[in-house]
Amino acid sequence: MTRWRSPAGWSLRTRLIAMMIALLSVLGVVVGGVAEIYLHKSLYQQLDDQLNETANRAQNRPPAGRSNQQPSPFGGWSDRVPPGAQEGDIFLYLTGTDIEGGTVGLALNEDGNYDNDFTDLSPATITALSGIADDGNAVDVDLGSLGDYRALSRTTSNGVVVVALPLADTQQTLLAVALVTGGAVLIAIGVAGWAGAVIIRRTLKPLNRVAATATRVSELRLDRGEVELAQRVPPGDTDPHTEVGAVGAALNRMLDHVGNALEARHASEMQVRQFVADASHELRTPLAAIRGYAELSRRSRQPVPDEISHVMRRVESEAQRMTALVEDLLLLARLDAGRPLAHDPVDLTMLLVDAVSDAHAAGPQHTWQLDLPDEPVTVLGDSHRLHQVIANLLANARTHTPEGTIVIAGVRAQGDAAVIKVVDGGPGIPADLLPRIFERFARGDSSRSRAAGSTGLGLSIVHAVVTAHGGRVEVASVPGRTEFTVRLPLQPVSQPQPQAVHQYVPQVVQ
Repeated sequence: MTRWRSPAGWSLRTRLIAMMIALLSVLGVVVGGVAEIYLHKSLYQQLDDQLNETANRAQNRPPAGRSNQQPSPFGGWSDRVPPGAQEGDIFLYLTGTDIEGGTVGLALNEDGNYDNDFTDLSPATITALSGIADDGNAVDVDLGSLGDYRALSRTTSNGVVVVALPLADTQQTLLAVALVTGGAVLIAIGVAGWAGAVIIRRTLKPLNRVAATATRVSELRLDRGEVELAQRVPPGDTDPHTEVGAVGAALNRMLDHVGNALEARHASEMQVRQFVADASHELRTPLAAIRGYAELSRRSRQPVPDEISHVMRRVESEAQRMTALVEDLLLLARLDAGRPLAHDPVDLTMLLVDAVSDAHAAGPQHTWQLDLPDEPVTVLGDSHRLHQVIANLLANARTHTPEGTIVIAGVRAQGDAAVIKVVDGGPGIPADLLPRIFERFARGDSSRSRAAGSTGLGLSIVHAVVTAHGGRVEVASVPGRTEFTVRLPLQPVSQPQPQAVHQYVPQVVQ
């Protein structure tokens, strides 16, 4: 409902149609109003001319020619209707205190025929007509049950003559013309609105095609990997001499630039990945040699000074740490290159039990708890890499939480997915780190420092391995609770399930 309250939320087509209808409505009102005003003026001018002519005749009535009638001070006879009078006209003669005249109507004469004659006026009507100013201007008078009249008052040497003509026909004509004009304007607006909608829809079809091209491009995955940006606006919609064509041509040029940038970005990424893979592979041999020589020095039969022994232990320790870093980089490089993983049935329940046991041995000061289902949860994948995912999540909890923290690891089958959760009660992850927690070498503040020698690649390996298995990993963290959730596709029912050799029950390792 909100988008219809403000024109800013309307589509371009709706706004064009609305503006066209509004313009036609204004023009219709102006034209109809001008026509109605002109007709009103014309009809009233004709009525005033007729009123003046009738007043002239009433002022100079001819004698009646009958002996039983008394001469009128106006030069005629008071009961004689002026010639040319129409039924419904009103004539009022005021002479001192005498009031003569009335409404013209048909009356039966002595010969049995109908002649025009006067019908007496009510006192209210006489009062209204008597109050008309004698300034030569016709005025509108409401005479109650008789209706609206156009009246004119004239003063003569013998008294005052008031003539009033009915306005019913004039008002009906004005009303009929207004209704006809209004109906015609409404029909014209409706037809113009429908025709305008059809024309605008056809005119904007090229713009719709341009928008469809932009939509298809927006649905492409552009953040990683090789991207073929083959979507372009059709040549027929790229004529620079039209507004829509200019937009289409500009969009094509932009897509060309974006495509070139994506190709350059992909080539650069491939070079970096290849370098990381080659460097990691080449570094494994000298690192193994360094570790070997460091171990050999400790086995020497010759006495080694304590200072030299300490130095060699540090060399061996740092070589081991660097070896782990190289192995992580090599694994990420292989996953980035799309190296296929194993596709075998994997019992996640057993993996979780083994990983928690290893975590308990590495961090006995923490409280480790298992939350396992009654039945095994099986997926298809690489058991070694999935074990590494669980181990990395547990190591992350151990590294970045204080001693005594409770860490709960569990697995469940929910719908068509296997859900692994690792929850700890540590200080939580800083809010500014959460959006990039799975990036490589992402590190938190001192509360989640790498005091235990973290390389900053553990969670990025988790993300890469889970993604390679067709799953996803999520994290939610507040102070006092951090929860990592891994979702993996369950093994299809048609796949052979591994034979369970024991009953799984929830376990607690402390």
